[in-house]
Amino acid sequence: MANEPISTEVSKRICLHMNRDHNSSILKYAVNYGGADNPKHVEMVELNQELMILNVDGKRISIYFDHILKDSSDAHKTLVNMAK
Repeated sequence: MANEPISTEVSKRICLHMNRDHNSSILKYAVNYGGADNPKHVEMVELNQELMILNVDGKRISIYFDHILKDSSDAHKTLVNMAK
């Protein structure tokens, strides 16, 4: 993944990829970082340097990162580590 600034377009691309290919990771984020209890439907709707926003069973949950993301490469590494 290129070292692109996290723009609106990059956020959309990351969210699309995560929703399409890594829904189990999004579910882990909702449970482990967002406090969701047995969610049925999860979707990543936005990502910026500070946080990700998930739609969890119709409710928006903000999950802050442990640091300010530098770029898209940092976002990738951070999301992978959070899913472990």
